[in-house]
Amino acid sequence: MTAHIRPSRPRQSEEPVRQENLRTLNLELVFRHILAAARPISRTELASITGLTRPTITRIAEELLAGQLITEAGLSHNGRAGRPRVGLTLSEKGPAGLGLDIRADGLAACVVDLTGTVRHLAFTPAAYSGWSAPDVLAELARMARAAVEATAAEDLTVLTTTLAVPGPVQAGIVQSAPELGWRDVDAQALLRDAIQPLDLPLDLPITVDNEANLAALGELYASDNTLDSFVYVSGGLGIGAGIVLDGQLMRGARGWSGELGHVTVYPDGNACPCGSRGCLQTYASLQAVLGDEPPPAGTTPDAAATGRAEAGHPATIAALDAAGTALGIALADMLNILDIDTVLLGGSFSLLASWLTTNARAEIDRRVLTAAWAPITLRPALLGPDAAVIGAALTSIDQIRRHPTTWLARRPSQPSHVTSA
Repeated sequence: MTAHIRPSRPRQSEEPVRQENLRTLNLELVFRHILAAARPISRTELASITGLTRPTITRIAEELLAGQLITEAGLSHNGRAGRPRVGLTLSEKGPAGLGLDIRADGLAACVVDLTGTVRHLAFTPAAYSGWSAPDVLAELARMARAAVEATAAEDLTVLTTTLAVPGPVQAGIVQSAPELGWRDVDAQALLRDAIQPLDLPLDLPITVDNEANLAALGELYASDNTLDSFVYVSGGLGIGAGIVLDGQLMRGARGWSGELGHVTVYPDGNACPCGSRGCLQTYASLQAVLGDEPPPAGTTPDAAATGRAEAGHPATIAALDAAGTALGIALADMLNILDIDTVLLGGSFSLLASWLTTNARAEIDRRVLTAAWAPITLRPALLGPDAAVIGAALTSIDQIRRHPTTWLARRPSQPSHVTSA
């Protein structure tokens, strides 16, 4: 019997190359080369690299300059004899991304410009006992206003707001975040309602995403070019994982991948709020490390766990040993499936890495099939607890870098500003 083989389907984004499409493609081509250049690059160099005519390069450069996507940066020396030329590089003004994050120890807000530079980073310690979802998002809205005010004076225009949350998200709705007591919370709508009275731009788009995914994006940007495949593990209110393969964040069919906290490590183990038993969450979360002894009043879970570990608190050290073992078991399963050789410990885990890595590494070395001849790197994340909020801010910047015409098409005639209350 001969099977019927379907012909390959065209990608949804494939379109005939019309004149207007060609103009966009050429602009994005030039912008990508400016983005990738290690130094300011001249118009002449761009013409040589792209094969476009010098008048076309000049027109595109003027459009990018007018849109504050690039700037002229002194003189470009290309190693050849002759007069140096004016170079082009990314602008530190113009579009910016705003990130908001609900962390184990509080709330964070961050603004990142097109170059990937953090221009504003603020943190408010908070314990969430008794806080409703509207309370949390109202406080984040106030932090968003302060961030936009601080950066508007630097001629930056916030393009989008991205909120990082510890749980799976669909269409702006946080489907489950047990550590916050949230289920089916429309965080996108609540945040929009909280922001609108604060004189922020009313058309400011708001997206909501899983914090581990956003943190992985932040680490991808922060790392050197040799790190393009890794697992980012976020510990804190919950435990999640962001998976990056060949420089691309892997979200899964519905965007729910990476729920590492609900991988079963002991089938008959502790009961989990998700309804299952033996989940990693019940052994390695901050709540598991702190046990029945809550943080003192005014102390965040992060600070309490780290302080007790540094003081050699016996129960805390024992809990961290158990957490490291459980974490290693869960990670070994993931690494055997994905064939990834680097694990970054982020969120609260980045602060507790000294007490987690020994047992976690022992389990990985024992359980990962290839570990004997291809050792696994296990280390704290570069951005520490700030990875998710920085990654959230970078999401809109990432979109502009990929498709600069989206910014040029909607750029206001004057930089946006926020009036004082």
